[in-house]
Amino acid sequence: MKNYINTLSPNPKNDLLSGLTVALALVPEAVAFSFVAGVDPIVGLYGAFMMGLITAIFGGRPGMISGATGAMAVVMVHMIQEGNAVGLGLENPVQNLGVQWLFITLLIVGLLQILAGVFQLGKFVRLIPHPVMMGFVNGLAIVIFLSQLNLFKTNFQGELVWLKGAEMGIMMALVALTMAIMYLLPKITTKIPAALFAILVVASITIFGKLDVGTVGSFIRDGGGVDGLKGSLPHFQTQLWGFVGSLNGHWSLIISTAFILAAVGLIESLMTLNLIDELTDTRGNGNRECIAQGGANILNGLFGGMGGCAMIGQSIINVDSGGRGRLSGITAAITLLCFVLFGASLIEQIPIAALVGVMFMVVIGTFAWSSFRIINKIPTADAFVLIAVSAITVWMDLAIAVLAGVVMSALVFAWKNATMIRARKKMKGDGTKVYEIWGPLFFGSVQTFSSKFDASNDPQKIEIDFIESKVSDHSGIEAIRSIANKYLDLNKKIKLTHLSPECKTLLLKANPKFETIIESSIDDPRYYVVTSEMD
Repeated sequence: MKNYINTLSPNPKNDLLSGLTVALALVPEAVAFSFVAGVDPIVGLYGAFMMGLITAIFGGRPGMISGATGAMAVVMVHMIQEGNAVGLGLENPVQNLGVQWLFITLLIVGLLQILAGVFQLGKFVRLIPHPVMMGFVNGLAIVIFLSQLNLFKTNFQGELVWLKGAEMGIMMALVALTMAIMYLLPKITTKIPAALFAILVVASITIFGKLDVGTVGSFIRDGGGVDGLKGSLPHFQTQLWGFVGSLNGHWSLIISTAFILAAVGLIESLMTLNLIDELTDTRGNGNRECIAQGGANILNGLFGGMGGCAMIGQSIINVDSGGRGRLSGITAAITLLCFVLFGASLIEQIPIAALVGVMFMVVIGTFAWSSFRIINKIPTADAFVLIAVSAITVWMDLAIAVLAGVVMSALVFAWKNATMIRARKKMKGDGTKVYEIWGPLFFGSVQTFSSKFDASNDPQKIEIDFIESKVSDHSGIEAIRSIANKYLDLNKKIKLTHLSPECKTLLLKANPKFETIIESSIDDPRYYVVTSEMD
């Protein structure tokens, strides 16, 4: 309990002000991602509120912000469209059946994410290589930048067209002013969050100067949200279970979407957790974050929210504004709800240009500019992975990019280590030929390992010494067994020395006769072997 209180707020003033800043930036993001997913803006706002509140209170990373995200929205949209089509075809048509399907799916998503935390799968994010991490932040920075470009457009006869003339000039000037304030203010004072001050200054100019510019309110109305931000408290979806029957024949779509959403949400959240760890020089709890994310998504399903995960842009805004404790996330979530309940008319007057300027500064702060400096200094394979992950993040989505990057890095690692196996040969005075094995023995190196031996032409006595080698998996065990059997079939004497106790156990399971050829020593290595036989 004492540790929890310590994480609540190391600096209440900074956390409160940064939470307010984040809440202002959350509004257009939640609304925009609602349109992407094909749901009402209030569903996205409820989702951002519940995700933000639950993860701030119970999550594993104080200072990290969660809400409705684009990465999850693009996964939801196909299922929602399918559900709406089915709803219109029912005997008693249901206009927004896809949204009800979403709520049911979020219950499964939440359960999967909680299980990931319970089984401590969150720790695997620390296995993600640094080039993948750099590619992730670069790709995400580009995605955030590109998403802001649509805000330089206006709705004309049902189509988005670029602003022209004075409108574009005013928009760019206000964006530049916001960025300038955020850059210069910290050089003067750090007592006021630069993003919040910039938003207030630009909003004052547009309101009191009566400038005709795009605002949060016009953005919502252009997207089809006729009621703007006006809403009520999230309410329990009493009709939810009545829609389960409509899923007959569609469970495969629901379950597959749930698995993808759970994976995307956890990957983005855990990657963001890692990034905030680096920025704050502290360490979060990935497993706890998994459980909190899952609980928040279940709550979204029960109370009509869009669901979501950690948001890297808002998390960086929070950290840069001084938010370090749970209070910042709690403040952001509660303030967002207050906007919906009481402050809609004021928030709708905030110019979009101010929020775009804030997000552009986030892009600048997120992008790993050092990657340009080191690209020629790191191994070619790592440079390729970095660029590939960035490109796939922009082209596809975050989850696919990270998984592809991890796979590519793993293959590169396996290939390099596969060529490291060596066998030094020497003869003893009694005519025994000794093979001194050096390097890792695993699935990638077993072929090279096997090629080192010449069973037919070797003398009658053979010794294979593993003092400088590590057998890493079941493939390595099988390779040793196969080589030993070749010599035994030729009636030659063979000794296996300096094997770990687990290697010996596994070899004896494969062939009890190996007891006579395995030689024990006090300096045998101690390590475990990754093998299916460990079950």
